[in-house]
Amino acid sequence: MSTDDIINNIGSYGIILLLHLMKQQVENRNHRSWDVSIRNAVLAIRKLNKRRKAGGVYLPPDELRLALAEAYPEAINQAELEVANGIYEIEELSSMVDENLIIDRGLGLILGAE
Repeated sequence: MSTDDIINNIGSYGIILLLHLMKQQVENRNHRSWDVSIRNAVLAIRKLNKRRKAGGVYLPPDELRLALAEAYPEAINQAELEVANGIYEIEELSSMVDENLIIDRGLGLILGAE
């Protein structure tokens, strides 16, 4: 798999991670399936980011944060359909979600800080 493919896959799992973190924040509750999705996304990102032969990682923390920031618009688009059964328009949802908090929480989970 090329480096670009790995980074794209990290972004795809980042969307899933951020989406479920948004659901938790807006709905102010946890659901077991959300917790499992968050855990699975974190594990997949960690696995993809690890350079097996050369050692180290593909994306250091600052670039991982950037990858999550780039995934955020797609995650909130998806959240519009899923949060609270789709009752919020994207503008309303955007005002309810703290983007930096969600991205920082996701990064903390990936880095093992939470």
